[in-house]
Amino acid sequence: MTEIVTGVGGRALSPKGVETRQRLLDAAESVFGELSYSDASIVKITEAAGVAQGTFYLYFSSKKEIFDELVRDLNRRIRHAMTESAEKGETRLEREVLGFRGYFDFTAKHPGLYRIIRQSAFVSPEVFKWHYDRVSERYVAALREAVDRHELGPIDPEVAAWSLMAVGETIGLRWIVWGEGEVPEHVIAELARIVRAVLEPAG
Repeated sequence: MTEIVTGVGGRALSPKGVETRQRLLDAAESVFGELSYSDASIVKITEAAGVAQGTFYLYFSSKKEIFDELVRDLNRRIRHAMTESAEKGETRLEREVLGFRGYFDFTAKHPGLYRIIRQSAFVSPEVFKWHYDRVSERYVAALREAVDRHELGPIDPEVAAWSLMAVGETIGLRWIVWGEGEVPEHVIAELARIVRAVLEPAG
């Protein structure tokens, strides 16, 4: 079933409208990724998108609304990138490391991601929590299924998921945001060892 994308007032968008809406979101990612929420503006977003200011209000009612939708849009794309990468693995442990690679690759292409998510903790706490809940819920479910198949040790799936999410996020912060712009292979290898230590059955 194709998702219907809507603008202000629930108006269904044409394919061209969907494209313009995404262009505004992409511009918002650039603006919010470079500036604080207070310094960002609808004018800056529409200028970056190359559309008239009045066009903005056909798709979003306010700066807060486009910011919230940007977090949701990035969330969907992060999860898609991780799932697409993880599906190439044959075992749960392989899929774990490949999922992290998908996250790191996405983050490297979206340098404003960390700043945007961290701003959401103050600008929109409910969307900040939603972001982490959405990432974790499928992760927890996947680990729980792997435990049931005896692919993993007798872990607590929720604790393991949130712990590994924290590891992946801080590694991305250290090597992508503050470092070389990508995660080196020796760091990936050490991450794989940590994943095995957390998830692999004992003995």
